[in-house]
Amino acid sequence: MEQKTILVVDDESRIRKLVRDFLLMNNYRVLEASDGEECLEIFYSEKNIDLVILDVMMPKLNGWQTAKDIRRNSKVPIIMLTAKDTEKDELTGFEIGVDEYISKPFSPRILVARVGAVLRRSSPEENSVISVNGITVDKTARTVTIDGKLIDLSYKEFELLTYFIEHKGIALSRENILNNVWNYDYYGDARTIDTHVKKLRSKMGEKGNYIKTIWGMGYKFEADK
Repeated sequence: MEQKTILVVDDESRIRKLVRDFLLMNNYRVLEASDGEECLEIFYSEKNIDLVILDVMMPKLNGWQTAKDIRRNSKVPIIMLTAKDTEKDELTGFEIGVDEYISKPFSPRILVARVGAVLRRSSPEENSVISVNGITVDKTARTVTIDGKLIDLSYKEFELLTYFIEHKGIALSRENILNNVWNYDYYGDARTIDTHVKKLRSKMGEKGNYIKTIWGMGYKFEADK
């Protein structure tokens, strides 16, 4: 199996060492940066970074600014690692396109498990083209076209649409969506999903209406065929 490269960004050297040691024990290649500027220098000079673990509160360039810069140019998975633990911060991260949000103090084993889960979700799969009523999702190329036109989705929006289409016609609770798309038991506000669904619908145009709201429960994807 190809060794995956993780970029760990935190201004606290002890945190970087803790994360690095556990990642190395699990056969990951680890790069380190102590602030946002150094992170971007490494990210754009290295061509094969598979995931970024990014702290929020850092000198020179904070985590939000760094994540926004990365998202403008790449869909590489990002895990935010931070001492902040408020609903507003989590929603800010997810709106930027962050894939996971882990608060300090954290369990290094849980962090490594989350890293593995995110990498599995972002790995290409064979024979993975799904088409329904003019919407084509290519899980290998990680592209979505609607009536032949390519639409630009964030990593999490792509995962949501894929999950909806794979479970079309089935009523999905917010808890179900969080546990399967985010791939862990999420204890934050369910509005995280609502925020992503709103943006996804907007990008899908008229076909965004296929994502039906089930009041008090969640969502269901319904298409003609």
